Amino acid sequence: MIEVPVYNQAGDKVESIQIDEAKLGGEVNKALLKQALVMYHANQRQGTVKTKGRGEVAGSTRKVYKQKGTGNARTGGIRNPIKVGGGHAKQKRPKEWRQGLPKQARQAATRHAVLSKIQSNEIRVVDSIKIDQPKTKLVVAMYKKLGIERSCLFALEGQDKNIELAARNVDRTTLTTVSQLNAWEIMNARTLLVTKSGLQTFIG
Repeated sequence: MIEVPVYNQAGDKVESIQIDEAKLGGEVNKALLKQALVMYHANQRQGTVKTKGRGEVAGSTRKVYKQKGTGNARTGGIRNPIKVGGGHAKQKRPKEWRQGLPKQARQAATRHAVLSKIQSNEIRVVDSIKIDQPKTKLVVAMYKKLGIERSCLFALEGQDKNIELAARNVDRTTLTTVSQLNAWEIMNARTLLVTKSGLQTFIG
């Protein structure tokens, strides 16, 4: 069992909760985490690059001048790669970079990512988060009291318009919900911020 402190919005520790490591995978599987991160990273690539070959650019196929006798280097048509406006010698073509990972493996990677944050003390669990006005300074003040100084993944238990409007403009903050957590976003942020009930819901 791991003991995780629970804070209030003022940054004061109010209690601790016991978390069973077995429900989060028992031990962090670094190989699975790496595979999941590579998959998420690869799936962000568009792969829409394309360059034209010599057969696709405009221009005549006529030989520019005769092979011998002009004093110039021998050359062919104006569409060859060494000419300005000619086609590329080694063309780039659209490519599908997407990778797949079984659903259970993705879910396991997410649990291991949360366990990693807990073990490295890079998670902030708050008893409840209430923001009455959509003001960014309220979230910034809460971050300061909780000791969040770098990038943060703010996982909401549900939709909250005031929190979304207040937090979306905070530098290096990513908003998501507990049900949409994934290994990429968790590991890409320094700190995971979540409510007590949200964490308990995730663990199940």
